[in-house]
Amino acid sequence: MSQPHTELFTLRDLLRWAISRFHASGLVFGHGSDNARDEAAYLLLHALHLPPDLLEPFLDARLLERERQRCVDLIHERITSRKPAAYLTGEAWLQGERFLVDERVIVPRSPIAELLAEALAPWIAQPEAVETVLDLCTGSGCLAILAAKAFEEASIDAADISPGAVDVAHANVSLHGLEDRVQVIRSNLYDALPAGRRYDIILCNPPYVNARSMAELPPEYQHEPVLALAGGTDGMDLVRRIVSQASRYLTHQGILVLEIGHEKRHFEAAFPQLPGIWLDTVQAADQIVLLTQPDLAAWRTTT
Repeated sequence: MSQPHTELFTLRDLLRWAISRFHASGLVFGHGSDNARDEAAYLLLHALHLPPDLLEPFLDARLLERERQRCVDLIHERITSRKPAAYLTGEAWLQGERFLVDERVIVPRSPIAELLAEALAPWIAQPEAVETVLDLCTGSGCLAILAAKAFEEASIDAADISPGAVDVAHANVSLHGLEDRVQVIRSNLYDALPAGRRYDIILCNPPYVNARSMAELPPEYQHEPVLALAGGTDGMDLVRRIVSQASRYLTHQGILVLEIGHEKRHFEAAFPQLPGIWLDTVQAADQIVLLTQPDLAAWRTTT
């Protein structure tokens, strides 16, 4: 019997075959795409060294033998390894920006990126007036970099406890040419931040997955660093530390924009007296909470 790739002549053929194989293999998506077609298209275009947003013009192009083999090999690797596509390609795309990634960091996908595309409007009335931004648990540095693009007058600190994440974040800051505005810091949350510095905005996508959910993660998510995902029994272990100290690092009218995923119930149980504003995006509802410095400071005096 002939090998599968000898019967696949065009990119359209390969795309149909890859989608079928993904469905048959029970893959789980959620690391940049949420369905088999988009992920198959991304991987095939990457294998062919084509732009990730230009599928249609090439669908009926016939492929060379070595091109077909590259495509088939990458699709097989996605199926057999169950690694997220970004780890196979070494890159991820968020809000149209390219970021370098590997298994030292989670794959960039935070819905906070959508809010940064609008410069956090209407909560930030004058983006040009923002002077300082902190991205806690920065991972790949993607939110810090998007913040630098949204707030062009601001200096950005990007902090993470993981040496590997710090290395990846440095690489992305260099990729985007932002070395003069984005400082990557190895820090256990606030511990190693510049003394006395306060921030107009703190962004944070911390480890927040509760223990039960961690135990049930699909194989794709198990390839990501546990340090960046696991939030303890209720998912709030680090969130408690972040929230309890945030007011001391914010300017008087500063805001904390905190992602907590599907842990809203646990967040509200952990902070019953803390007023927060829930921010929805196209991709996510009830997963991001905005907390103001005055509210955080008042809450801290009562706990």
